[in-house]
Amino acid sequence: MVKDNLASDIGSLVDAAYKNIRRRILDNVWAPGYQALEQEIALHLGMSRTPVREALIKLAKEGLVEVIPRRGMRVLPVSSVNMKEIYEILTALESMAAEILAARKPSDTELKPLISATKAMERALAKGDLDAWAAADELFHVRLISMAGNAMLADAVMSYWDRAHRARMFTLRLRPTPINSTQEHMALVERLRAGDVAGAAAVNRQHRQRASRELLAIFEQFRLQQM
Repeated sequence: MVKDNLASDIGSLVDAAYKNIRRRILDNVWAPGYQALEQEIALHLGMSRTPVREALIKLAKEGLVEVIPRRGMRVLPVSSVNMKEIYEILTALESMAAEILAARKPSDTELKPLISATKAMERALAKGDLDAWAAADELFHVRLISMAGNAMLADAVMSYWDRAHRARMFTLRLRPTPINSTQEHMALVERLRAGDVAGAAAVNRQHRQRASRELLAIFEQFRLQQM
């Protein structure tokens, strides 16, 4: 019983360390190339080195860090090739979610979360608050996936979404003012409301492909073969 409790406690600490470190990497608090010793990270998180070490091993398997013996870890870069492939996957899966949702011809009440997120984007742009805009934009897409009602599809999308988030936040202030996104979101809402399966998928696909082109253009413009 004591062993079971101990294992549970360690597992909880590993999970906490994993989430904390991963969020810092994805939000670029720890940017590509950032290095730290296990002990430094452990002190920062207020825990021992054991859960930190286990968390770093998990993150290494995800390709987010490189574990360096006796030197801790280094945050790995994201390449333009990685982002191109990730956006191709997200485009396909999100368009499928749009098809599933459109096939149900959702009511205005059901579509309210998407409309609210889009309006929040508009308010953020009016204030010039790009961080709030990005948060509302991501909320729109998360809700779209959730509303499709396919748990396995949602899991697949979210496994790539976080990595796309990392690059999007890094390039947020290098991109043109994102006025197209709100218009495209509302066009998608209209296709969903009309029950237009093909139209909803097409609007979402074009939206994602445009976002991908803009992101990859920044990689090229600033010679960010990786970041």
